[in-house]
Amino acid sequence: MFHKSTWLHLRFPFSFFLLPVYLFALSISKNIHAFETVLIFIVLQIFLYPASNGFNSYFDKDEKSIGALKNPPKVTRELYYVSLFMDFIALILAISVGWFFMLSILLYGLASKAYSHPSVRLKKYPITGWMLTGFFQGFVIFLASIQGINQLSMEDLSQLSYILPAILSTILLWGSYPMTQVYQHEEDEKRGDKTISLLLGIKGTFLFTAIVFGIANAGFIYFYLTYFDWLHAIVFQLLLTPTLIYFLMWFFKILKNPDLANFNKTMELNLISSASLNMIFLIFALLPS
Repeated sequence: MFHKSTWLHLRFPFSFFLLPVYLFALSISKNIHAFETVLIFIVLQIFLYPASNGFNSYFDKDEKSIGALKNPPKVTRELYYVSLFMDFIALILAISVGWFFMLSILLYGLASKAYSHPSVRLKKYPITGWMLTGFFQGFVIFLASIQGINQLSMEDLSQLSYILPAILSTILLWGSYPMTQVYQHEEDEKRGDKTISLLLGIKGTFLFTAIVFGIANAGFIYFYLTYFDWLHAIVFQLLLTPTLIYFLMWFFKILKNPDLANFNKTMELNLISSASLNMIFLIFALLPS
């Protein structure tokens, strides 16, 4: 039986925050293959994301709060091997979806390891680490998901109607990712990691996120008006309102007291944002085509 610390560091609940990319792909799919759709969900949410969390935790050895884990226990060597084994299982399962999906999972896993492994440690490079994280969690996973769900050919996958939402997924993650680091400045600096949030500062992180989210929001509105209808655009805006309200209220408090950039507030924002996006994309997925 695995140690309790291993289970905790795999951070299965954190997969919820990355679920919107998969659901976005599902919501615009027109030729859904049931077996592949379920298998992709299992690969991403049950194996790939937790494996990435565990691998990063093993090399980060955080002593203070990290995503979805307020009081991280000490890591053991077991965590390292379990995370690699789960990566292996993800790859084996991915074969049944197709070669493109399997290759995407392989590249994602390698990029994730490069982020925290001391031989590369992309986390030390604020711009590169930020860009690659958003690219792989957004662009790569979106295209891998929608290709697998619909069993698209490479020619079909190259259409703008698929490339544009992949880009929007990346921009969305580029906006949210710095916010996940806003409470970790002290520990990141102590380790020598120069994250994008540390580079921007607390107030700068909020302003940067607001700008990038504004760009992403405009892109989503354009996408829905171009490829769907005004109803999709309105629903998207309305259901994101709670996230916007929480973000603004928190930001105004931060202006008076930067200490409020803490773990609890960050997780609350992540939960509201992810829940809103997941609800939006689930509604769109269930709407008759």
